[in-house]
Amino acid sequence: MHHDDEPVFKRGTWGTNRYYYNPRNPVGLALIIITLLFVGTMLILMATRTGPFAPPPAPEPWNPPAYEHTWPPLPTAGTPGDGPP
Repeated sequence: MHHDDEPVFKRGTWGTNRYYYNPRNPVGLALIIITLLFVGTMLILMATRTGPFAPPPAPEPWNPPAYEHTWPPLPTAGTPGDGPP
């Protein structure tokens, strides 16, 4: 039976300062269920390596551009000595 006057968090036993969700409070029970669903989903995503746990894509192999230069360089128009005397 749920009691609305129960606290959401209860102090742990054995003199520790830890708190836990109180399943007798509807909000505490909802927090327990949400936590279990979240942790279960994260474990499944980690096991299947999907979502944020997916490995990065493989890098594409390096493909340099084609070599289009000649040596010695070809003369271009406008070089000294090419004009009329």
